[in-house]
Amino acid sequence: MIRRLEQRDHDACFNLLKTQAAENLFIIGDIEAYGYETDFQKVWGEFNESGELVAVLLKYEENYIPFAPGDFDAKGFAEIISSDASFSMMSGLKEITEKIEPYISQKLKRKRQTYYAKCTSLDAITDTVETSFVQQAKLQDAEDLVELLNAIPEFEESMITVERKRRGLADGTSRSFFIKEDGKMVSTASTAAENSLSSMVVGVATVDVYKKKGYATQCMLKLCRELLSEQKELCLFYDNPAAGAIYKRIGFEDIGFWMMYTYEKH
Repeated sequence: MIRRLEQRDHDACFNLLKTQAAENLFIIGDIEAYGYETDFQKVWGEFNESGELVAVLLKYEENYIPFAPGDFDAKGFAEIISSDASFSMMSGLKEITEKIEPYISQKLKRKRQTYYAKCTSLDAITDTVETSFVQQAKLQDAEDLVELLNAIPEFEESMITVERKRRGLADGTSRSFFIKEDGKMVSTASTAAENSLSSMVVGVATVDVYKKKGYATQCMLKLCRELLSEQKELCLFYDNPAAGAIYKRIGFEDIGFWMMYTYEKH
């Protein structure tokens, strides 16, 4: 049986989601931020014959994210999604979304697949890496952080702005670390979508002329050590297997693929 979830279902919902906290980063964060009863967010759950919650479907504006650790009613979830006139996106772990995809009635415009990795502990080899030069960003550093990222070719299409960066640093959904050399910010690593159980690593970058000095690794390690000390699981997306190799040396492990679908509206 599938039905809308309410606040009274919160404990059952989070007990299911926290079994894979990194994988459920977005669902957990959105529920913590906006709950179950808003105009732009809804949450459904599937219950088995014993009344146990076995799957969750979150709608945030036009995007849907499903989660199920085992078998679930993929067709039932697809019917909910397809009946929404505002629906235009679906995202989630590949092994879950690929079960729903055949039942979506809207026309698929684009499908993108990225590697998804998580970290629950750092590799022992990182214990000897010095991170004392790494600083944590404050609100007044937002402009320099955005200027650094805008200077990196990989971030040309980024939607980051000084206002958004400042807001994330202020509300606790993001934190950033950086290294300065020659009086300017040259390397950085940040989090995004932080919640009580997990956090995403984003914006790992170093200015070209300062590469091959281990700066990005130092920023990552400072960030990861702090988040892991707070008992949070870390996750990240990556497209480039070479970048993935760097993350794996720190302690990240692939957990599958994250899918992003774009559909035409009815």
